[in-house]
Amino acid sequence: MKKELRIKKNQEFQEVFKKGRSFANRQFVVYVLAKEGQTSFRIGLSVSKKIGNAVTRNRVKRYIRQAIFEMADLLYAERDYVIIARKPTAEMSFFDVKKSLQHVLKVGKVLKREKQTER
Repeated sequence: MKKELRIKKNQEFQEVFKKGRSFANRQFVVYVLAKEGQTSFRIGLSVSKKIGNAVTRNRVKRYIRQAIFEMADLLYAERDYVIIARKPTAEMSFFDVKKSLQHVLKVGKVLKREKQTER
């Protein structure tokens, strides 16, 4: 994921927390804020020290970034997303992380509908 697609500054995180909507499941909390005129979505990640050591936290962040990269065409462009990982993510595989992230984004209705396959 390109660095310009990431939210880095504390002020930008706080804006999403205060003005955005939140959705959650057992593994993730996702905050979403619509931003008019933004050409692509931006992602902010928060993985607490409660999740584990640096190796574990970085692995969780890599999994989340890769899952978002694979779902990029299903995310709306003019939005900021802040994803907060909860404790169960420490023991999850990449496919579990992706499935859980898809679930929470569907719950929040921020995932575009996938094209229906013809039968």
